[in-house]
Amino acid sequence: MSGGDGAQVRIVPMEPDDIAEALAIQAQAYPVPLQEGPAVFAARLALSPSFCFTARRAGAMVGYLIAHGWERANPPAIGTLTGPAGASDVLYIHDLAIAPHARGLRLGERLVARAFDAARASGLGEAELVAVEGAHSFWHRLGFCEGHSPAIAAKLASYGADARWMWLEGLGPGQGGD
Repeated sequence: MSGGDGAQVRIVPMEPDDIAEALAIQAQAYPVPLQEGPAVFAARLALSPSFCFTARRAGAMVGYLIAHGWERANPPAIGTLTGPAGASDVLYIHDLAIAPHARGLRLGERLVARAFDAARASGLGEAELVAVEGAHSFWHRLGFCEGHSPAIAAKLASYGADARWMWLEGLGPGQGGD
C-alpha cells in the first residue's frame, strides 16, 4: 500500500495481550448481540494463532482479524468456546473489525491478505465466514460467494437476520506485505 495513513499501519500477529484492545474495537463495530467476550477471543486465538493479526498505527490497535482452521460448511454458533470437532478443512474468518476512525484505509483487505498468506503456508486453500451487519458487499469484492443450506441457515440464526454464510475457493496470490 502506498501513501496516506494506511502506509503507516503495520499488520502484526495478534497476541493474547491484544484481546482487551480488540474488544474495545469490537464494541465500536458490532451491536451488543454480536459481541463476544474475552474468553471467546482467547479460545479463537488459541485455535490458530498464526492466522490472527492486528493492524497498528502509532502503536495503537486500529483493527484486527481473528481466523482459524475449521470444518468445511460448519460455521460455529456465535459465542461458542469449543474447537473444531474434526479436521481443519478451511480458513474460517471468525471476526474482522476496523476502528471507525481507521476505516477507508483498506486495512480489512490487508488483514485478510495476511491471513490468506498464513493459510496457504499451512496447506489451506479455501476460506469461509459469516458476514454480518451488511458486510457481505465487502466480502463479495474479495471474491467470496454466498452459500445456502438448511443446516447452515439454522446455525446463522444466532448471528442476526442479515447474516450470510460465504465461501471462497482458492485464496489467491499473496499480498500481505509487512
